[in-house]
Amino acid sequence: MSDVLPLAGFVIGITAARRADELGALLVRKGASVRYGPAIRIVPLTDDTELHEATTRLLSSAVDAVVATTGIGFRGWLEAAEGWGLGDALVSRLSSSSLLARGPKVTGAIRAAGLSESYSPASESNAELLQHLLSSGVEGMRIAVQLHGEPLPYFVDTLRAAGAEVIEISVYRWVGPVDPGPVDRLLDGVLDGSIHALPFTSAPAVASLVALARRTGRLPGLVSALSGPVVAACVGPITAAPLAALGVPTVQPHRARIGALARTVSETLVARSPRLRAGGRSIELRGQAAIVDGEWREVAPAPMALLRALAASPGRVVSRRELISALPGGGEEHAVETA
Repeated sequence: MSDVLPLAGFVIGITAARRADELGALLVRKGASVRYGPAIRIVPLTDDTELHEATTRLLSSAVDAVVATTGIGFRGWLEAAEGWGLGDALVSRLSSSSLLARGPKVTGAIRAAGLSESYSPASESNAELLQHLLSSGVEGMRIAVQLHGEPLPYFVDTLRAAGAEVIEISVYRWVGPVDPGPVDRLLDGVLDGSIHALPFTSAPAVASLVALARRTGRLPGLVSALSGPVVAACVGPITAAPLAALGVPTVQPHRARIGALARTVSETLVARSPRLRAGGRSIELRGQAAIVDGEWREVAPAPMALLRALAASPGRVVSRRELISALPGGGEEHAVETA
């Protein structure tokens, strides 16, 4: 069985807009089939009037501290400012402020711009950044917080409650997809069982998928699927928040990285794969395939649904009615016999 890739037989849906190809390539390398359905799209930085207005506001007077949360977002902000003719002014303003970097990637982006950070937490967490600011005293301070598509309401509201003026620098604003067809079909795949995992890299993608399901009357089905057979994997707790609000369990990597997310998906799907012995043979069920005594066997959807129903309770007689309900879309007695 060593030559069978860990995700062979599994179909994984990707809703991401940014770095979707990178995540997809990692999963394909592990043997998965990947279906793409972007749930959001990114407004180009140079076209984003909100970012331009926030940058202009930042430049209007001195700023005491700037919190940078992502390397790609920080670099993109500087590049957009350069395109508007504000690049030198922004770098000058940043150089005269205290720069706080959430992690090593943003630290690298800060240094690449010829700047230096004053603080970066070992935990790479926004919570530790916030605690550092609060312990230093922020009353009367002017603080800019560089966001990356996802709002940080607790972070921002806490600073304001402590007396700081906060400028939110929203880099890469998310909006709905131009063509909702692919994500709509992805949602159908989750509900009909043809998709076995959904890895999420941003909270807006989760929120957009949930909103689509709610608008089309499919939210109960989505919650049921993600709470049972379909793995919901999130890159971190902020991304998982919209699902947590619905009571949907998620798996998350120890570090908020794309590679770690792919490994978590792989490990979870393999761990959940039913393994049993029947008729003197070892059988492992893998998405839409089975491995029998180490040999790869493709299985059609209806027979696989029955095989899973039988494997759920080895040794127990399963009624015809139960088998009919296990078929994709239901069925009738003849369909059970055929499968």
